[in-house]
Amino acid sequence: QEGMPQTLSSTSMFTPCGFSPHLHTSKEGEQGGLIFQDGNLTSASLDALIQHLIPTTDYYPEKAYIFTFLLSSRLFIEPHELLSRVCHKCIEQQRLDDPVLDKARIRKFGPKILQLLTEWTETFPYDFQEERMIGHLKDMIHRIAPCDEAYWKKMNQLLQALNQKLATLSHGQEGIVKISTAVSDKLVAFKTKPPSIQREILSVCSDPYTLAQQLTHVELERLSHIGPEEFVQAFVHKDPLDSTKTCFSEQKKTSNLEAYVKWFNRLCYLVATEICMPAKKKQRAQVIEFFIDVARECFNIGNFNSLMAIISGMNMSPVSRLKKTWSKVKTAKFFILEHQMDPTGNFYNYRTALRGAAHRSLTAHSNREKIVIPFFSLLIKDIYFLNEGCANRLPNGHVNFEKFLELAKQVGEFITWKQVECPFEQDPNIIHYLHTAPIFTEDGLYLASYESESPENQTEKDRWKSLRSTILGKT
Repeated sequence: QEGMPQTLSSTSMFTPCGFSPHLHTSKEGEQGGLIFQDGNLTSASLDALIQHLIPTTDYYPEKAYIFTFLLSSRLFIEPHELLSRVCHKCIEQQRLDDPVLDKARIRKFGPKILQLLTEWTETFPYDFQEERMIGHLKDMIHRIAPCDEAYWKKMNQLLQALNQKLATLSHGQEGIVKISTAVSDKLVAFKTKPPSIQREILSVCSDPYTLAQQLTHVELERLSHIGPEEFVQAFVHKDPLDSTKTCFSEQKKTSNLEAYVKWFNRLCYLVATEICMPAKKKQRAQVIEFFIDVARECFNIGNFNSLMAIISGMNMSPVSRLKKTWSKVKTAKFFILEHQMDPTGNFYNYRTALRGAAHRSLTAHSNREKIVIPFFSLLIKDIYFLNEGCANRLPNGHVNFEKFLELAKQVGEFITWKQVECPFEQDPNIIHYLHTAPIFTEDGLYLASYESESPENQTEKDRWKSLRSTILGKT
């Protein structure tokens, strides 16, 4: 199976489920050790946590621990440094520097270290874009390989899978970059109301179900490129215990996350542009009703990100001020959707719907029922507040592991969702339109809106006048 180890598909693996407290207790005392509460690991020194990650001939860390630690450790230590320390400790503990290796012992240890390296490469492939990481990995395997021929084969498979994954990911990133630049060039050239030859959404796709499915394609495609570590790297601060260097925040590796937020903004503006563009009020009302149906279908699919972008686009002032247009719209359906995404009570309604979709996804029989695409900026905000609200370290210098279990739970759920394969057939024509159709800037939207339904008060009149002169060069 490609991608994550099979067991990752069940969210249960991300809930803290009692890590094994019984390993080398005597040694742990000396290291400041691991602190447990009700069988759950709550805090420990960084050294003790690294030790807890390292397999021995008769110990292998729990999956939930591996994920949580690899995800959060980057706040304290760079991945290449962590891997280097893991390798050194293995060499020491398994005496891999000895002129004559203890083959029987290494055959017990070998599969476990290979398993750990495999999990790391599958879950955090972006870590291995660094040469140093690959270097440590190869060095480790070269040391154990003389004990078993099969280890060479395993290494080649591991590296092949990794290269394939990185190639797919970077291919995706290039595609995303192309799209963004094409759009910003058009924005500049596209300031005034377009001539009638401008294609509009209804000529490209008049069926709301189809459009909702194509939006879901775009969302899942973009989600698939976001590495789980980007959520943590977005909040990398300087580690207070290490005054010498900022923890590699110079190279914030969050480009996929940022590209995804840009896509959300683009969709908002595209919806608003499509509504403000038509000259006749009847057509504008038709576009609004079309988007209400698209949003409703997104809700049914579990695509909350597109749903929120469509609602936000409709709620932008240039659109919401079009009173005559809205009077022609059957708004009951719109109010139901708006109610679903109402921010009151910290988005209580949306969170309830999201939990419902997440539950459906767990028991799903088809890919279609598995789809959960969260309202992304709220997910980032939740993770941000979790991060701001709790310290990374306790006063005694220990790592606050409890915090990272909660972080791993939120990010882990997201990983499960982003791995769903899109069950809908792709329509390249519609997807191309969604990414490249010209969109108005905010000023452009206001101008188009005033040209459609003239200003109601002095403030609007003044604004219209100044927009006409700056954008159209008219007085």
